[in-house]
Amino acid sequence: MLANFEEKITWLERESLIRTLPLWDASYCNFSSNDYLGLSQCKSVIEAGCSAAITYGAGSTGARLLSGNLPLFEKFEAQIAKDKDTEGALLFNSGFQANSGTLEALTDKDSVVLFDKLNHASMYQGVFASRAKLLRFEHLDYSQLEDLLKKNAEKELLIASETVFGMDGDTADMAALSFLSEKYGALLYLDEAHATGLYGAHGYGMSTDFVLDPKATVVMGTFSKALGSSGAYVACSDVIKKYLIQKCRGFIYSTALSPFCIGAAQHAWKLVKGLDTARKDILENASFLRQALRDAGYLVLGAGTNIVPIVFERIDDMVAVKGVLESKKIIVSGIRKPTSPTTRIRIAVSAVHSRGDVSRLLGAVEYARK
Repeated sequence: MLANFEEKITWLERESLIRTLPLWDASYCNFSSNDYLGLSQCKSVIEAGCSAAITYGAGSTGARLLSGNLPLFEKFEAQIAKDKDTEGALLFNSGFQANSGTLEALTDKDSVVLFDKLNHASMYQGVFASRAKLLRFEHLDYSQLEDLLKKNAEKELLIASETVFGMDGDTADMAALSFLSEKYGALLYLDEAHATGLYGAHGYGMSTDFVLDPKATVVMGTFSKALGSSGAYVACSDVIKKYLIQKCRGFIYSTALSPFCIGAAQHAWKLVKGLDTARKDILENASFLRQALRDAGYLVLGAGTNIVPIVFERIDDMVAVKGVLESKKIIVSGIRKPTSPTTRIRIAVSAVHSRGDVSRLLGAVEYARK
């Protein structure tokens, strides 16, 4: 068995698919981070986390259903529900846990899940665990989605989609998803991991810009990206929240998040609504970068988001460009299969980047091509 592992590692190394754990210092210009609003370094966010830890302890001491339920958690859940315009909300330890655990709990072998092909791996994990029938539609192809809905109209249906796609830098058509879910009586599941903090009314996600059926919509978002902390939430109806508390294994059998993480996330959540100028600057810088890269002849995906992916035909070409950027102390994410369908460099523009930083990155990418 051990020899088989070694053989697989050797193959991954040969195909330039091996994953490594990088270490970076503050001297690098980081275009890989998901800390979109720079709140992980915000003094008041850190202080709020410390205050919560001083009050409640370094750890939560147990699962929420045992010793780990704190007033801090329930207060934050109530605030999320209010800002997301839902009846309730439930905190999770991570976006992966929230997606995988919630989708597993909401579906079973008699369910049919209609699924954008480019949804996150955690969403796939939840559907696989539930043994629901998974029907994938081509990315953002809502005509195909409706065809699948028609063919399975008599089944228990759930439509699952990210709102901002974290690897492609594009967005779902929320109006189409809402219309189709209501037309066919499907539960609508939205992943707002990359939308929370940056998009929608006051930065609380794209779902807040639309009137969605509160009884038949479930929205997941994270605190580990634009909020700069750790953890996740699911905003939903009171009935679904109660059901998840009974049936979601990821929630039931996990020790709750540390008070520090919740205290920091709760304070960051409050700050988000006042950061309209930062959001505007981020999207303007991303738009400038995306267009400049296209003008330089690169294949660049997405529109209207802070995520700017450059697609490469060959892994070696991507690795070479990424290496040149690292030599100039610029960090980007090198993405390969199975994380994305094509090899790419993923650039995330954030509030800590000036137009000068973006121009520096652009110049380095253009230099790498020579």
